[in-house]
Amino acid sequence: MSRLCQSLLRRSVLRSSLTLTLTVLLSCSCPALGKKKLYIGALFPMSGGWPGGQACLPAAQMALDLVNKRTDILPDYELELIYYDSMCDPGEATKLLYDLLYTEPIKIVLMPGCSSVSTLVAEAARMWNLIVLSYGSSSPALSNRQRFPTFFRTHPSATLHNPTRVQLFQKWKWTKIATIQQTTEVFTSTLDDLEERVKEAGIEISVRQSFLTDPAVAVKNLKRQDARIIVGLFYETEARKVFCEVYKEKLYGKKYVWFLIGWYADNWFKIKDPSINCTVEQMTEAVEGHVTTEIVMLNPETVRGASNLTSQEFLARLMSKLGGKNPEETGGFQEAPLAYDAVWALALALNKTVGPLKAKGHRLEDFNYNNRDITAEIYRALNTSSFEGVSGHVVFDAQGSRMAWTLIEQLQGGSYKKIGYYDSTKGNLSWYGNDKWIGSGPPADQTVVIEEFRYLSQKIFVSVSVFAGLGILLGIVCLTFNIYNSNVRYIQNSQPYLNNMTAVGCMMALAAVFPLGIDGLHVHRRQFPVVCQFRLWLLGLGFSLAYGSMFTKIWWVHTVFTKKDEKKDRRKKFTREAPKGDLDVLIQPLLEHCSSEKMNTWLGVVYGYKGLMLLLGIFLAYETKSISTEKINDHRAVGMAIYNVAVLCMITAPVTMILSSQQDASFAFASLAIVFSVYITLVVLFIPKMRRLITRGEWQSDAQETMKTGSSTNNNDEEKSRQLERENKELQKIIQEKEERVSELRNQLSERQALRSRRRASTLTNQNHSSPSRAIPQSDPRSLAPPPGYPAPISDLHPVAPSFGNSSSLYQQPDSKISRNNCHTSRLQLLYK
Repeated sequence: MSRLCQSLLRRSVLRSSLTLTLTVLLSCSCPALGKKKLYIGALFPMSGGWPGGQACLPAAQMALDLVNKRTDILPDYELELIYYDSMCDPGEATKLLYDLLYTEPIKIVLMPGCSSVSTLVAEAARMWNLIVLSYGSSSPALSNRQRFPTFFRTHPSATLHNPTRVQLFQKWKWTKIATIQQTTEVFTSTLDDLEERVKEAGIEISVRQSFLTDPAVAVKNLKRQDARIIVGLFYETEARKVFCEVYKEKLYGKKYVWFLIGWYADNWFKIKDPSINCTVEQMTEAVEGHVTTEIVMLNPETVRGASNLTSQEFLARLMSKLGGKNPEETGGFQEAPLAYDAVWALALALNKTVGPLKAKGHRLEDFNYNNRDITAEIYRALNTSSFEGVSGHVVFDAQGSRMAWTLIEQLQGGSYKKIGYYDSTKGNLSWYGNDKWIGSGPPADQTVVIEEFRYLSQKIFVSVSVFAGLGILLGIVCLTFNIYNSNVRYIQNSQPYLNNMTAVGCMMALAAVFPLGIDGLHVHRRQFPVVCQFRLWLLGLGFSLAYGSMFTKIWWVHTVFTKKDEKKDRRKKFTREAPKGDLDVLIQPLLEHCSSEKMNTWLGVVYGYKGLMLLLGIFLAYETKSISTEKINDHRAVGMAIYNVAVLCMITAPVTMILSSQQDASFAFASLAIVFSVYITLVVLFIPKMRRLITRGEWQSDAQETMKTGSSTNNNDEEKSRQLERENKELQKIIQEKEERVSELRNQLSERQALRSRRRASTLTNQNHSSPSRAIPQSDPRSLAPPPGYPAPISDLHPVAPSFGNSSSLYQQPDSKISRNNCHTSRLQLLYK
């Protein structure tokens, strides 16, 4: 090497080309020039799961060439790269790490690539006091200073996506999300970090699914549990499997938002994959609209950083170094700026340590695997790094991870469009606003709520109005009939004035059907309160007149013929409706309804007293169902009408409140209930009267009889009938008491007669054994005296046979019998009327 440099120098002097000489001197690391080499051990994955070395290695070499040419950075040193292909395999990396450590020369820094290899290298490096600087590791597990004390990386941690995602969730007011992940350490640790961040932000992960190789079951579970906002964490090959299943389950469209990792190739969903059975068209349809969060790996601004290159100039040189290869087919092309800036970060840090080490009597070339002082200086220099690179501003956090901007993109029409940036260092979200649906952002609960007025169906309104009109005509006929025949006795006995009130009330209730069906389609919103009050007064007065008159009748009957109770309360609710199309919206129906500030109070009062009247009316109708009176000859029909009105009212009131959010059903139910109750009331009360007067021909005769006798006769007959009934009941009670007394006295007499018979038998026996001359003693006549008020029995001077036991012989005289024949003959008709 020394001879080659001397030969080149001689040739350059002989040619007298100062420019060529300087170029050769700068491009040749010659020991004769006094530059000392510092060796970097690197592992570039040229193949395997992530072949990032294909683009990252040329980028690192390009950075080394520029660093070594600089006279202001490490002027006394030259950096040299010793690298191997790790194939992104930890097993292969173990063997290569052994070769790097145990073969000369000593490496001052290690630069691994993918996360699995970096985990192995970073954990072992502290045993050799080596700094590890990675360019392609994103695993959150590497952000652990206790486990990896000397680890740095220019590739941000995968958890850097999470602050961006949380910012987006909060911007669009989402409170529930779902996740699906591939079961690898990098995604598991990323999801654990996301769970902590969303919990702090008040967001819930309602569904969490994972899979190893086949995502079919996990995707079905997302569909089953109605996941809407879904964060997907998986590699590119698994992403194609996931979205093939997404297409099959129809888990895409405007109802769903997918968040993916942005490091996939731009055409990843169009790549033919034998592991899936979906076409490119189906995959394109399934992935449309998804959002990606991607670490900004290329500075979007045109600035010249530490390397004196803009990001676009860097890309041009890299493309030239790649020899025209397609960037989409070159592994690690996106991460190439990170590898470039990693070399510059190392060079600037080493340059920063020269002075402090010299003050301590150390030099970088003195580094060995046992020298902790030099390692500590390099660590401090890297930890305080801050410069502009081609990937953006390079700075490390406390865990050695790169802090960078996050790019937010959305797939629109088959291509990714930038919609914003998030600066994690400042917490700023920059928004482009050129997205199709995210611009305003869906509100809370993942669904847009669209308010929409719903008007009453005109067919239902016309149909019910026809029935209401016919009912009003029927009411007019009934009212006219009742007024014209008010002098007929039969009609008079049904209280015609109350019947007139019933007919008028029914017509007013039917008339309330028309304003009940009027809404904003027919009147302006300013006139709607007037319609509300009009329908309320019509229905209220109609009910009061119709039901009040019937209640008055049944109350009078109950008051006259018998003796003499409740309340309820309700609420209402409106429901949202799902759209028919594939829209992530809910329809919130807006219904025009009548209300007031004291609505609940008024409803409670009105429902309370009217409900009590309905219940009391039912009770009175039941109590008087068996009573017959000519004063109100249609009270049974009134009772039937009250049953009908009460049942319909008690059903209609709660049902209409439940159906209040469905204007057609609510109007139809309330209106038909009014129509049916009115029809039944009119038919029950008036049709039988018409039929009787028509079929019996009582129109004239009853009228003449009424004119002759007058109403006073009817009242007298009614009073006499009631008086006779009361007397009949009193006499029945007296007879019952007398019969009980007679039965009691008969029992007493039977007992006395039996006692007397035993005494006589005993006396006769004693006489047979005594002398014949002895006189028979006479009984005390007072011992045989009957009770006061009863006739004396026939004297018995002869002995009575012992077998005699029937006391009925004592009462052979007609006057001694006490029975119903003793009652006055004028009372017999009253007893059995």
